[in-house]
Amino acid sequence: MANVTVIGAQWGDEGKGKIVDWLASRADAVVRFQGGHNAGHTLVVGEQVYKLSLLPSGIVTGTLSIIGNGVVLDPWALKAEIEKLTAQGVEINAENFAIADNCPLILPLHRDLDGLREQAAGSGKIDTTGRGIGPAYEDKVGRRAIRVCDLAHLDALDSQLDRLCAHHDALRAGFGQPPVDRAALVEELREIAPYVLQFAQPVWKRLNTVRKAGARILFEGAQGVLLDVDHGTYPFVTSSNTVSGTAASGSGLGPSQTGFVLGIVKAYTTRVGSGPFPTELEDEVGQRLGERGHEFGTVTGRKRRCGWFDAVLVRQSCAISGVTGIALTKLDVLDGFEKVKICTGYRLRGKVLDYFPAHAADQAEVEPIYEEMDGWNGTTAGARSWADLPAQAIKYIQRVQELIETPVALVSTSPEREDTILVRDPFVD
Repeated sequence: MANVTVIGAQWGDEGKGKIVDWLASRADAVVRFQGGHNAGHTLVVGEQVYKLSLLPSGIVTGTLSIIGNGVVLDPWALKAEIEKLTAQGVEINAENFAIADNCPLILPLHRDLDGLREQAAGSGKIDTTGRGIGPAYEDKVGRRAIRVCDLAHLDALDSQLDRLCAHHDALRAGFGQPPVDRAALVEELREIAPYVLQFAQPVWKRLNTVRKAGARILFEGAQGVLLDVDHGTYPFVTSSNTVSGTAASGSGLGPSQTGFVLGIVKAYTTRVGSGPFPTELEDEVGQRLGERGHEFGTVTGRKRRCGWFDAVLVRQSCAISGVTGIALTKLDVLDGFEKVKICTGYRLRGKVLDYFPAHAADQAEVEPIYEEMDGWNGTTAGARSWADLPAQAIKYIQRVQELIETPVALVSTSPEREDTILVRDPFVD
């Protein structure tokens, strides 16, 4: 049996929650390896709906769930999310949940800085979630972060606080804000420390033990490849690496163990917030996609921008992340369209491109080249086999996998776990 790494192959919001939940029910351990509580998954299990931002999806079924060192952790958000799930009947304890002891913390000063920057940026704002993720990653790279393990040594924190406050006090002064209240910060950390430390451990060691026992491990990515800080639509990206390779560095298990890479791909394209979007439809077709797809962000509730499927972007994402197979989601949203379109290339100042350029000005100027196909009148909703799909829907799926040069492993036809067409089992070598 293989391990599986799940990533979003577009701008996030591809329907990873349902797929990860389906895979997590068959895994022995689920690991979050990057991002923070700026990502959201909605899980539908029977009549119960769970909305997760930070916790790995396996937690709702009691599967061992791990937050890796590549994640930035807001301890107060963690406590609130655990309390919410506990109220829904989910049991969370040190046996089924662990946090990397070398995981950096998101502090109130990070949330403050995030908000101050966005307010001051005007038209140049990134449209962050305002939850402090970016500033926390900056402090990690700047070697001034406070980490989970530091919560057990708060009386020896002075030198780290010196470095942290020297940086943040200067920034806060530039925004006309008072310096960080060090005493208040330490007191807040002292109050939350016992709650977090009950789950803290060297998770690389626990994962190594689990691996040696032959367990199936699911690595759960957040956001999407097009939001990767290196490979995404910079600067309109998240602050972490969202590509599959981060599963190794963000968990401590090593690149040979990350297994089958499953890219989650929506049958059309959506994006939350600012940034380039070549196939965006600001007309009744885009509105129809949004309404039928219920396109609102799980975390922020923001309305998502909608457009036709962009095969150029997905092909690029699959290549960069070494995707083994894709899970195509929300095919049913395209039901009833007389014609459907797929972007197969771009025009940029007279040239035809088969890739998405790196520079923001070029990204904003590219014009999509479309291939048009007949739509289908029948429904794909709830289909569980190829025989349940209209012939033209099958042609659409086949054309998608040809254009992105990556085979389809799964087709999801509703939020229900069972409404899935399995072409290739990611957990089988």
